[in-house]
Amino acid sequence: MKVIDQQMFMNTFQYFDKHIVLEIIDLFIRDYPARMSDIKKAIDTKDFSTLKFDAHSMKGVIANFMAEETEDIARTLENKGADEEGTMLEETYIKLEKSGAKLVDDLKELRQYFLE
Repeated sequence: MKVIDQQMFMNTFQYFDKHIVLEIIDLFIRDYPARMSDIKKAIDTKDFSTLKFDAHSMKGVIANFMAEETEDIARTLENKGADEEGTMLEETYIKLEKSGAKLVDDLKELRQYFLE
């Protein structure tokens, strides 16, 4: 199952230079593990301020890719950070991990289109 709305993605990036789109995709894929690690660390240490910031940052980047499900999960973590809400953090992180992995897979697939 795809998490990216491919039609919206193509509509948004249709006038971009293909090299720019590839850079945007590659930056996300490259930075994704570190971003997830930062969020996990904030959850493990109950550093709600950092969780809010890192989840907000992740949410913003994900929004570029029209991946509403993944964006919503990041928003949930951002809100938990803002509200200093410690329940369901691990479970929500696992959902973000799963949805984020699908996002990365979708981006790798879309990347092939922009290589042509």
